[in-house]
Amino acid sequence: MPKSNKIWVHLRNAPLGGLAIFFLFLIAAFFAEYLAPHSPTDQNITNALRAPCFFEGGTFEHLLGTDELGRDILSRMIFGARISLLVGFVAVVLSGFIGTCLGLVSGYFGGRIDSIIMRFVDIQLSMPYILIALALIGALGPSLRNIIIVIGITSWVDYSRVVRGEVLSIKNKEFVDLARIAGCSTFRIILKHILPGVANSLIVLGTLMLGRIIIFEAALSFLGLGVQPPTPSWGIMLADGRQYLTFAWWLATFPGIAIMMVVLGTNLVGDWLRDTLDPKQRAAVRGKR
Repeated sequence: MPKSNKIWVHLRNAPLGGLAIFFLFLIAAFFAEYLAPHSPTDQNITNALRAPCFFEGGTFEHLLGTDELGRDILSRMIFGARISLLVGFVAVVLSGFIGTCLGLVSGYFGGRIDSIIMRFVDIQLSMPYILIALALIGALGPSLRNIIIVIGITSWVDYSRVVRGEVLSIKNKEFVDLARIAGCSTFRIILKHILPGVANSLIVLGTLMLGRIIIFEAALSFLGLGVQPPTPSWGIMLADGRQYLTFAWWLATFPGIAIMMVVLGTNLVGDWLRDTLDPKQRAAVRGKR
């Protein structure tokens, strides 16, 4: 089959809904200043707790209503997408870099180095991520930078285990042995011959981890340990709206829906990439057909 036809087959099987959701939130994050109808921090007590436009008492000036301080919910959600995706992408890159480096070293060298790294991985996996994050943020203080660092250094273990398993299956392949015979350095072998073999798994894992990290950031912000007010964050909006659920449900409902949708979109894209990039998954899909 020509290469162009293979690309078309993969694109034809892409989850259009998941891609649309993901890119919608990505566009909102990049162009928040131009898309938001109001400033996310401007307060107007006279407009406090105004209902969405499609309910009685709502206006088209505030399509999704206002919060307890009269701030526009839609504008805060759009700017909140920037915070969630920024934390998600940067934390995925940071945790992926740490986990990939340790996984490559552990899988390639083996022996005592492998045992030390994997025991450290087992110790961290035995501890709830939220407890580690609470302890670190308590020591560093809540801020956007610190929450990225904390999530990054608590989420690397998944990458290290996946990369280690891939390296163990690759390092004894013939092309790696030929590279050793040719006199290539260890660094060159790992970087040029082994790392490309685990790249597909890293891409898939990164997309799946993105949704998980977005939920993690929202949970920490909900507890008051993430991004601090008045910076808009979906987790903060959920925390602020919980006491108004009985008569102003929109304060917490719309941010909750946003979190659910963006995580759903990233998971759908991650599943598609897994089926597209993994030869075993492609074979399984063809077998079902």
